[in-house]
Amino acid sequence: MKDNTISSKIKLIGIFFIILMTSIIVTTIYLNEKNKKDALVINVAGKQRMLTQKISKNIFYLYHNNESNKELDEATIEFINNLNSLKNGNSLTEIFKAPTNEIKKQILKVEGLWDSFYININEFKKNITTRNSSNELLLETIVHSIYNTNNELLHEVDVLVSMYTVYTEEKTDYIRYIQYLFALIILILISYSFSQLKTMEANAKKFFEFSKQVTQNPDDKPLEPIKIEAEKEIVEATDTINCFINKINSAMVYSANAVEQSKNASIKLEEITDEFDIIINELTNSTEISKQLDKSEGIVIQTHEELINSTKKLQELKKELDRLLHSCKIK
Repeated sequence: MKDNTISSKIKLIGIFFIILMTSIIVTTIYLNEKNKKDALVINVAGKQRMLTQKISKNIFYLYHNNESNKELDEATIEFINNLNSLKNGNSLTEIFKAPTNEIKKQILKVEGLWDSFYININEFKKNITTRNSSNELLLETIVHSIYNTNNELLHEVDVLVSMYTVYTEEKTDYIRYIQYLFALIILILISYSFSQLKTMEANAKKFFEFSKQVTQNPDDKPLEPIKIEAEKEIVEATDTINCFINKINSAMVYSANAVEQSKNASIKLEEITDEFDIIINELTNSTEISKQLDKSEGIVIQTHEELINSTKKLQELKKELDRLLHSCKIK
């Protein structure tokens, strides 16, 4: 059987509110942390696009100026490290590995293009240091290949950045929908709480109205027990009052019956006395019988007086009960 008490309802509502508020706070913190990490990953993926352009720019610069440039090596190393982080994850920089198969396939596609691009870079660096008329044509071919590969690599990196962006937006939308769901549940819980509070208030008012009707009973009739369906605490209070009402009703019935029986006994004794008077009048010539009858008459009269006293005491008891009932009405 369900424990229908006011305290259990209030505790249940409080627990639900605590769970929902905790869930919203945890979800918000999780969303903020994920947004930071997602922004970092998108930034790294977007930086790959810049690095390909930087590498190509440095190659063209070296090809036309034939000067040493450390930026080419730095950009190449950074591109390789970032690509490995995107593919396998990096706990130091808190970059997670490819979250979906589609993104993983795109990273592998970029990696395949990068391998070809990286071979051309190494070939270019090897030949540029020994540049002469014999390898000029080879350098020109390598630069042309780098130019073509760079455009394709740049395009695939753009696709990768877009895929990360879409993934992040979808995940953010999903978490946002969860927050909306929590907000809706909170509104429902608030409505439920108000309805339960109104029900408890209505039950309490009903209980006080019934109690007031009992104490303001205008007639000296037996009191009607309170009948109410409410929470356990109100039902227990109602049962206590009903127990008191039943005791008062029982005492009133008992006293009324006792008074009625005393009156009936008095009437019977009066009838018996009258009959004895008639018999005495008829037996006045017998002295001994007269004495016995006088003695019997005395006993009857004494008994009659005692019954009258008992009747008075029972009437006093009834008055006391009436006063008790009247005092309850006044309170």
